[in-house]
Amino acid sequence: MNSNTKILYVDDEVINLLLFKKHLSEYEVLTAPDGQKGLELLAEIPDISVVFSDMQMQKMDGIEFISKAKKRYPEKKYILLTCLGIIPEIQQALDSKLIMKYIREPINRGEIIEARNEMVKC
Repeated sequence: MNSNTKILYVDDEVINLLLFKKHLSEYEVLTAPDGQKGLELLAEIPDISVVFSDMQMQKMDGIEFISKAKKRYPEKKYILLTCLGIIPEIQQALDSKLIMKYIREPINRGEIIEARNEMVKC
């Protein structure tokens, strides 16, 4: 895969969506304001290969969104962003390979690009 790899970022905070897109302006980044819209985008755009999701969202949290997405699209790589530490729910998601990685917020550009590069090599 190359720099044209499509990335999806799901977060219910608009400022985070804008910042994420700005951090990765050299990549094609699609954003969704909630898990349901994220699932819709995954259905509409099959060549999304890396999915980042915030953990704490109002309608559907990140683990729930990724669980639903991974059942439908198991070939995609999922990364969770959270301000929480490794709580049992996140540890279980890592252990079960639901998510490939988690990143502590606040995020920085270097960590996001490194995670994206790791995922496209998998």
